[in-house]
Amino acid sequence: MQLSTFNRRIRIQHKKSNKTKSTAKIATALATASCSLLGAHSGVYAAEVSADMPTKVANENAWEFDSTVLFYSETDRVSAIEPVISARKEYGEDQFLNLKLVFDSLTGSSPNGATAAAHPQTITTSSGTKDFVTNANETPLDPTFLDTRVAVSASWEQPLTRLTKISFGGNFSNEFDYQSVSANTTISHDFNQRNSTLNYGISFASDTISPVGDVPIPLTVLTTPSEPKSDRGEDSDTRTTVDFLVGVSQVISRRTIMQFNYSLGDSSGYHTDPYKILSVIDDTPGATFGDTVTYRHEGRPEDRRKQSFYWQTKHHFDENIADISYRYYWDDWGIKSHTLDFRYRWKFVESNSYLEPHFRFYSQNAADFYAHSLVNSAPIPEFASADYRLGEFDATTIGIKYGKILSGGHEFSIRAEVISQDGDSSPSDAIGSQQSQDLFPSVEAVLIQASYSFNF
Repeated sequence: MQLSTFNRRIRIQHKKSNKTKSTAKIATALATASCSLLGAHSGVYAAEVSADMPTKVANENAWEFDSTVLFYSETDRVSAIEPVISARKEYGEDQFLNLKLVFDSLTGSSPNGATAAAHPQTITTSSGTKDFVTNANETPLDPTFLDTRVAVSASWEQPLTRLTKISFGGNFSNEFDYQSVSANTTISHDFNQRNSTLNYGISFASDTISPVGDVPIPLTVLTTPSEPKSDRGEDSDTRTTVDFLVGVSQVISRRTIMQFNYSLGDSSGYHTDPYKILSVIDDTPGATFGDTVTYRHEGRPEDRRKQSFYWQTKHHFDENIADISYRYYWDDWGIKSHTLDFRYRWKFVESNSYLEPHFRFYSQNAADFYAHSLVNSAPIPEFASADYRLGEFDATTIGIKYGKILSGGHEFSIRAEVISQDGDSSPSDAIGSQQSQDLFPSVEAVLIQASYSFNF
């Protein structure tokens, strides 16, 4: 479920000797800008679950802790809870150790890729060990969905020269059917009186996928529990990913900072979701026209190249901060996406607190091999997937965050968001009884996150 990501924050340094007191104040508020993730995170959950940690100024000889608990729930589908704790300590001038521990648990029902039908459906679970029944006119949801993940990461930051810094680190993530090991390095170089910063990054990840019931052979017919497992291959498969990022951060004025990033990612190996299938539809005119004949495992290409361009601007008013960003993504699977994100932070000086509304709009087209189903009389394609995350859809997020600075520099915040996703529920290529079905049901989700930061 988890994709390899390369998370970085860019710190803009300001030379105090030639800046006014007002500029220093703006620099403190705007000094950190979030880089875009290397890699595409399509779908509601993956696009929204990254922790929104508060940014703090380092306190030498003290550990800084950021703790977060996130709850995410889709209506009648998946629910997730994710505690995260991050620790940071300065060991010397601009030398930092960063540690992070993540634990998440997902339960509920997940769409397996089969389409709704005019009659009840008995479908074998992705592991091939048992069947479940889906009522007529309902989207098949695998009720056995369960996943847990533990991830640990560490990184070290230090200066190389007066104007250049380096950061390097690693990450280990483990699920019962998935394991990932990654390493990353970033270099930041200041110039133009430290009003400009060039950023370079590279990461490498190696993943091992060990699905329950062994690795399905792509586009083979799904076997029932009583049949020989002719649709299964090895017990595991692998994937490697290399991501590159180059960016520039620029102080535009004493109130405005801007950032541009370009990222490139290449991955090779097993990209297929072992738990997704496709319905095969009867296309012969008659009483069963449009009914499901059988089911096949999905199959995706073994290589993927992803690219993205990211722009972000933060502007500091007298007390408030506006933050707007845009991301354009494209890959060689045919997916193109647009993400617009806007936040506005109202600061309440007397209560030392803030309120931050959030709006996000995401839109993507479908992958070249996306299909809501396969036609029984047609040749089996080389690649095909009915995973809605590879389909054409729009997603909107509306939320609000409240934060308060406490004594000792501690901070508490809580945010709540509502997420909605919609696709084409009645595609033009639907046939027979399929035309009366919802082939891309809308998804509604809520997200609640509480964070607490403190020094120790």
